[in-house]
Amino acid sequence: MSDPQKPEKPSVLFVCVHNAGRSQMAAAFLNHLAGDHIEVRSAGSAPAEHVNPAVVEAMAEVGIDIAAEIPKVLTAEAVQTSDVVITMGCGDACPYFPGKTYLDWKLDDPAGQGVTAVRPIRDEIRTRVHNLIGEIITEDRL
Repeated sequence: MSDPQKPEKPSVLFVCVHNAGRSQMAAAFLNHLAGDHIEVRSAGSAPAEHVNPAVVEAMAEVGIDIAAEIPKVLTAEAVQTSDVVITMGCGDACPYFPGKTYLDWKLDDPAGQGVTAVRPIRDEIRTRVHNLIGEIITEDRL
């Protein structure tokens, strides 16, 4: 039975510069691995026109289709309504609100890279997302 004092489910926002690579992969993995147990968002401080095709291909290789995703602009509201904000190279562009958990994942940027270079970034993101789920679920049960 759920505790009425706790929010319905925790929320995570992934932020990178273009919202075309790292944050899209992280959001897709979290959606795929956590299902509807965690609310997932992604955004970019300077969003691109479309998701990086090499990122789409690399994710398709692991059975996750992100071809229809569209990069979104980072808003203060998206940060304010998230419990955990994970930045990936967007520097100080992310607004700060007290009470949020902020993490900065240092990851190579897949922009301009081919699928061969994107695969290790994808695999590192999958590992970090898997670990994040364990941390969020543990904290949520406290």
